[in-house]
Amino acid sequence: MDAQLNRNLLEFIYRSPSMYHTVASICEELEGNGFSRLQETEPWHLKPGKNYYVTRNGSSIIAFKIGTEPKNLSFRISASHSDSPAFKLKAAPELKGPGDTLRLNVEAYGGMIDATWLDRPLSIAGRVFVKSGDAVESRLFCTEKDVALIPNLAIHFNRDVNNGYAFNRQTDLCPLFTAGAMKEGEFDKLIASSLDVDPQVLLAKDLFLVNRQRGCIWGATDEFISSPRLDDLQCAFATLQGFLSTERKSGVNVYCCFDNEEVGSNTQQGAMSTFLKDCLERIGEGLGMGREDYRRAIAASFLLSADNAHAVHPNHPEKTDAENRCYLNHGLVIKENAAQKYTTDAMSRAFVREICARVKEPYQLFANRSDLAGGSTLGNLSNIQVSLHAADVGLPQLAMHSCYETAGARDTESAVRIFAEYYRVEMRIENDERFVFLTEENESIPVIRKPRQLK
Repeated sequence: MDAQLNRNLLEFIYRSPSMYHTVASICEELEGNGFSRLQETEPWHLKPGKNYYVTRNGSSIIAFKIGTEPKNLSFRISASHSDSPAFKLKAAPELKGPGDTLRLNVEAYGGMIDATWLDRPLSIAGRVFVKSGDAVESRLFCTEKDVALIPNLAIHFNRDVNNGYAFNRQTDLCPLFTAGAMKEGEFDKLIASSLDVDPQVLLAKDLFLVNRQRGCIWGATDEFISSPRLDDLQCAFATLQGFLSTERKSGVNVYCCFDNEEVGSNTQQGAMSTFLKDCLERIGEGLGMGREDYRRAIAASFLLSADNAHAVHPNHPEKTDAENRCYLNHGLVIKENAAQKYTTDAMSRAFVREICARVKEPYQLFANRSDLAGGSTLGNLSNIQVSLHAADVGLPQLAMHSCYETAGARDTESAVRIFAEYYRVEMRIENDERFVFLTEENESIPVIRKPRQLK
């Protein structure tokens, strides 16, 4: 088991307290690996054998590697997401409390487990727009220390709390900011001081409460990892490592990390936006492809949507399907749903299974109990704009959407190996009924054969 890989994962998560910091961390790693930055507002001049990336809204990113021989072009794509459930500060964040206290006015971003956020010191992170001369520019912001806490009501005042309690997000979940040491109006002064600007130049903020507790590797044999934001930064990290570690001569490898998955993806930078479509079209145009060539390339392409999955809970195994269930440290999860909340079908499942077999890594199959509704993720949403052969996969974890989540340490390494093989192997999709892996000698190894026609 690669302990250093998990330490790198936990450091990546710690440096990514908000979706804006996540994308900044990814940009830093890409640039360290020789990627050139593109701007959506400027012309793209692309060359075979070169690597590029582009961001949208500072919270979504698409990176791509163009093969040295990009003929018979197709795209090999992975998609993860940069955001996690949290409490977002409202535009006017200060809320007067009893006595000299000031609280913060917050609302829910995504579906978090509310109780896990109480009684723990919290930081604030996100982005701030400041006026700089004639320009208005974005600055990343994260408090250097914990500055807020949501206090529980003592059991003496809420005797039924252990029998189940529904928190009111307007009244119960307002974080304590100060008990009198700071006055009204000083929240902006705190931000301005950190950014070394005058409070008067602060124009707008996208800020979130964040748990800055460091992740850890734990267990008598170091078999577990726990951290904030494992959903979905574990997959964002694993797909990135697989993407960076391999090359293909033909085609284009594409890495996507989208924002706003936790609130439906229906934003200009979400998986339902035109971001991926716009990028793929511009890549095709930059390589001299016509519309017919582009359509053929899309039909021959594949997407792996990578978002974490629900492992069997040790105290509640009845919550998962009796057969289609997954466990920590048992490998990548292939997710399927009859209502098409996931994109996986028989063809794409067969492809993922073959990729796992090529690197001798285990996989697991997951479907929700038939009487329990599950969530959706990136694959079916991005397919609205770009229709591709696709599968939904993820890594098994416990306590999804908790302020501090748990996963298997072995699964990170396994996933990186699988994603690396996914990006490395030469594969050709032939219509809807067959795909082949190409060996180094350019020989075809059939994986799915066209079924015999019934008489």
